[in-house]
Amino acid sequence: MSYGLTLSHVGVFVTDMPKMVDFYTGFLGFAVSDRGELSGGRGEIVFMTRDPREHHQFVLASGRPADLPYNIVNQLSFRVDGLDTLRELQRGLRDEDATELGPISHGNALSLYIHDPEKNRVEFLIDTPWYVPQPCRIPVDLSLPDDELWATLERHARSLPGFKPREVWAAEIEKKIADATAKRRRAKAPAVA
Repeated sequence: MSYGLTLSHVGVFVTDMPKMVDFYTGFLGFAVSDRGELSGGRGEIVFMTRDPREHHQFVLASGRPADLPYNIVNQLSFRVDGLDTLRELQRGLRDEDATELGPISHGNALSLYIHDPEKNRVEFLIDTPWYVPQPCRIPVDLSLPDDELWATLERHARSLPGFKPREVWAAEIEKKIADATAKRRRAKAPAVA
């Protein structure tokens, strides 16, 4: 069964709530939709959204130990509306308590990676019209003119084994999802005597 699942929101534990709220509201434009105290005096929880149809898309909760030697969040990924927005985010980082990790082409996406104020990896991405097998990480210069940048990205993507138009990949993955759902249904079906 497919269950009709879609991703609703992501939550992370934080050490410095004011600094993190400031970054995500000030730099990324999230609005605080609610905030309050966690039960048992465990700290604060802040709900944020960029979509008026969603009460919260992102949640910050107190409780991350300050001396945690690693991040338990692999990354937070945000789809943006275009190349101009990626460039604007890259320029805006100069005034933020965040670190740019670089723009990367994954073949199927063009991404800008950063570390937020608590060193969580954050990705801002736009899809490309192609698919290439993953992982694929090629450094990109976002200062190139649009036509030159897109031509470079396409030329590189087409040179990789497994390249295909996104629509072809989407049809293939749709079939894989349907096959997995059908297999699960068959496995759960009662045996007929």
